[in-house]
Amino acid sequence: MDDLRARARHHGFAVVLLLVLVSVSFQVAAPDADWSRLVVIALGAVILVVSAWAAQAQHALVRFATLTAALLALLALVVLVVTGEVPRGTAALVNGLLVAFAPVIIAAGVVRDLRASREVTLRALCGVLAIYLLVGMMFSFLEGAVGAIGSDPFFTNDPGADRSDFLYFSYITLSTTGYGDLVPATDVGRMLAVAEALLGQIYLVTVVALIVANLRPRRAEAGSP
Repeated sequence: MDDLRARARHHGFAVVLLLVLVSVSFQVAAPDADWSRLVVIALGAVILVVSAWAAQAQHALVRFATLTAALLALLALVVLVVTGEVPRGTAALVNGLLVAFAPVIIAAGVVRDLRASREVTLRALCGVLAIYLLVGMMFSFLEGAVGAIGSDPFFTNDPGADRSDFLYFSYITLSTTGYGDLVPATDVGRMLAVAEALLGQIYLVTVVALIVANLRPRRAEAGSP
């Protein structure tokens, strides 16, 4: 644990970005089974804690993030031991709660870094990318929870959608690609899709535009050769 904390503080948000990519890859590759849902929850808990360490948040916030992650991961484990399963809806809600906190913590750390250095560093760039991927992951969990808890299928053309389907749909919606192979069937699903598309587009044209602007070389001072 101490070694992980030291790496998070030294390498900053690159560690968070790597963990997010590991989680995304696992969710796509692993079967949507009880054990894999528990692993995804554990990864979400680690991402939340490491995000707080990497952002160099206040001790109270780090303790809150650690306690929240530990309690939610323990709750999922207890549910698995007692009932012998981790229901899709429960797993999606727990994951959604874990992932929802991390982008806010990372954003605060990125803003603090930009104000201190007044330039875009690799650490800040990794944080911005991690936020984007985490937002897409968060919406996939919310949409998965709606699909698992609701009485009607979430998609009109794929009633048996699993975790990887929701992750795929979330990222193509966030990026406003919209292939059209998966279409929300309910009003709640459409509302989530619209909110995610708007958020993704606003993020790209504001935050990413700001990053690109700061990456431009400084203009030479007037009168300099």
